[in-house]
Amino acid sequence: MNKKRDLEVFMVCKDHSVSGEEFQLLHDVKNDMLITSPKPSDQDLGKYYESEDYISHTDAKRSVFEKLYHLVKVYSLNKKVRLISKLNKGQGKLLDIGAGTGDFLAVAKKKGWNVSGTEPNHQAKELAKQKEIVLEPDTKNFEDGTFDIITMWHVLEHVSNLQDQIRELKRLLNPSGYLVVAVPNYKSFDAQYYKSFWAAYDAPRHLWHFSKKSIQQLFGEKDLELTRILPMKFDSFYVALLSEKYKNGKMNFFKAFWIGFQSNIKGNRSKEFSSHIYVLRNK
Repeated sequence: MNKKRDLEVFMVCKDHSVSGEEFQLLHDVKNDMLITSPKPSDQDLGKYYESEDYISHTDAKRSVFEKLYHLVKVYSLNKKVRLISKLNKGQGKLLDIGAGTGDFLAVAKKKGWNVSGTEPNHQAKELAKQKEIVLEPDTKNFEDGTFDIITMWHVLEHVSNLQDQIRELKRLLNPSGYLVVAVPNYKSFDAQYYKSFWAAYDAPRHLWHFSKKSIQQLFGEKDLELTRILPMKFDSFYVALLSEKYKNGKMNFFKAFWIGFQSNIKGNRSKEFSSHIYVLRNK
């Protein structure tokens, strides 16, 4: 155990999708979160995303898995827009950080939102442009207090400097605005079942691995109040499918469905689902 930083080794896991390298997951006891170690440098991190299978950077529908992913995504996108519209009591100014190929912003725009987004990946930005969504590389040119709603859909776990990112979110959010953050939950049943093969560890692309306590503490320190936690029940099936592939060399749809189903049933009791949406309000 590293007493200076209060870190202890939680698990060793492998990058199953790109490099095959092994990484440690260190438990930050104070914040009840996991940290990927060693953390790749900002210069090296990009090479770990160089895969045709990195689905958030592509609109590919080559396999049954990818077709199912996009089918579920259409339903989920509309549900996400309904959530932010309810929070804001109507349309307003929306920023989506890590917007990928722009699908969420495209749906929000059709529903009347004034949309902006960021995405560092060139290929994803070009696909977004075809949907008439122009994405910025980062948030530095946006003025203070601009946005009514800021969303990060499975993006916070990727950011290089967590504290800087939270400060930037606070800067950009208007005084009565909401932040909506979706991240995997390493305390879910499917995480416990698959252990080092759990696809949502996704080291080293996922640099941080959050619990409810860690979200509440990290954002609370910046006067962003956690008001609501929502489950992402489809994630358990998606993650289980990938985890089956990593563990057994192939996607076992029946086994993955069963594990995902169990994760949601157990989550209904424990309130620990495969992924959570955290709704935070500016104070």
